[in-house]
Amino acid sequence: MASKIPVIDLKDFPGETAKLIEACEEWGCFRIVNYEGILSESVMQEMKEVVKSLLELPAAIKMRNRDVIAGSGYMAPSTINPLYEALGLYDASSSQAVDAFCSNLDVSEMQRAVILNYAKAVNELMMYIGSKIGEGLGIKGYSFDDWCCQFRINKYNFTPETVTSPGVQLHTDSSFLTLLHDDKNIGGLQVMKRSGEFEAVDPCPRTLVVNLGDIAPVWSNGRFLNVKHRVMCKEAGTRLSIASFLLGPRAGMVESPPELVDSEHPRLFSPFTYQDYRSLRMSKNLHTGGTVDCFRIHEDSAKDCK
Repeated sequence: MASKIPVIDLKDFPGETAKLIEACEEWGCFRIVNYEGILSESVMQEMKEVVKSLLELPAAIKMRNRDVIAGSGYMAPSTINPLYEALGLYDASSSQAVDAFCSNLDVSEMQRAVILNYAKAVNELMMYIGSKIGEGLGIKGYSFDDWCCQFRINKYNFTPETVTSPGVQLHTDSSFLTLLHDDKNIGGLQVMKRSGEFEAVDPCPRTLVVNLGDIAPVWSNGRFLNVKHRVMCKEAGTRLSIASFLLGPRAGMVESPPELVDSEHPRLFSPFTYQDYRSLRMSKNLHTGGTVDCFRIHEDSAKDCK
């Protein structure tokens, strides 16, 4: 049965505006098509080849990919997620950060060029999607240019013995939005609907998946859903994906724009810095959306956040 995840055509704005906002509100995720003018299929394929080679590096080299902020560097297989490992690049829109990431992993000049091209294109695509979301809410001239980006390159080592096991446990993303360049052959991504049921998001050619993370409901003053999702092992094989994140402001506060706050829609969340949110999420192990509740103004959730 085909997935019910909404599909947004990036070449059909403003025609897709209402559908985009509804997807953010009801699903917290959607697919996009016709993005090739920004992120080409050739750049995506080149990046997938680089990802495969980087994740085959010796563990000692991968461990040089250290955290810049909590949870941004190399993640080795763990007790919680034994089938998963990942490399991370914090501030992917910065050429200096990309260079540092590449130097730590001893990448070739060709691989460095591919990563730089991919990071630039993905950053532009996320900014474009963010601008269309802002326009859909009637916010004029809002820019995400000063927001930090990150990407993670992920590897799942699935074997016949691990079929039906979790590849990655249920979680929300610590981002405003996540752009997922998924594996073309091996699926397993599942998103949780508002009903609590899971919807499979299987591979679909020439599409990318966008998930909304914890920053989205705060920025939208409660309108958007930070979608819970997981990866399940459906078949044996190596599953590779690249998740790019539009995180939050480098400086300043995460808060709803004034256009989304009025007497009928009072502010639901206290403003906070992205760094404070990330530190709280990591220190309290609040990986399924609970961090957002810590900043609610009119709900007694403080007991979970102290």
